[in-house]
Amino acid sequence: MFTGIIEGLGTVSQVRPVDGGSRLTVTADFSLEGTGLGDSIAVSGACLTAVTLQGPRFSVDVSPETLSKTTFQSVKIGDRVNLERALRLSDRLDGHLVSGHIDGLGTITGKQREGNAIVVTYAVPEDLSRYMIPKGSVAIDGISLTINSCDKQSFSVSIIPHTAKLTTIGLKDAGAAVNIETDMLGKYVEKFINGKNKESRETQNSESLDMQFLAKTGFL
Repeated sequence: MFTGIIEGLGTVSQVRPVDGGSRLTVTADFSLEGTGLGDSIAVSGACLTAVTLQGPRFSVDVSPETLSKTTFQSVKIGDRVNLERALRLSDRLDGHLVSGHIDGLGTITGKQREGNAIVVTYAVPEDLSRYMIPKGSVAIDGISLTINSCDKQSFSVSIIPHTAKLTTIGLKDAGAAVNIETDMLGKYVEKFINGKNKESRETQNSESLDMQFLAKTGFL
C-alpha cells in the first residue's frame, strides 16, 4: 500500500525482456537504506518487488499483465520514473490510499498555466473515467492528485511547482502516456451495488418462476 507522495526520482538503467515480461533496473536519486529484497516499490505508480538491491540501484520483474496496462511496454534506458516505497503503519497518510495496481493508461492532451499552478488535462477511456468525480482522488504515475473536473473522455488536475519539480509530471508534454490508478473505493462501491442488484434480480426471477410453477401445477 502506498500514499501517492513520491519520495524521489529514479533513472531506468537497464531493460531486459524475460519470458513475455521484462526486468527493469532502476537507479534511485536517493538512498534506499532500510529497503530489503522482496520489498515493494512503486515505480511510476506500479507496485513492483525488488528482486536485486545494491546501494541505490534495484531490479524489478514486470509481468506480461503489468506490461499490458502500463507505460513499461515502451520504457527505455534513461527514462525518469517516480519512486515510492511501501507505506508503514506508523506513517502519516498525506495523499490517499494507493494500491499500486494500475488500471490503465491516460494521455496528456494539454497543459495550461493558471496562476501559480499548471492545469494538465488527460484523455482516458470510459472504463477509467467512470470511477472519477470532481474533487476525488486519482494517482497519475503514482502521484496522488485531486481531480479538478472530469467527463467521460477526460479529466484535469492542477499541479503546483513543488510537484512539477520533484516528479515526472513536470517532464512530460502533450501526447505522453501516463499510468492511471483510479480511487479503489469507487470500485468496491460499484461491485457491492452491482452484486446487490444481481441478487435482487435473481430473487425476483426465482419468485416469478415459482409462482408460475404453482399455477401450472394447479396449486393456485
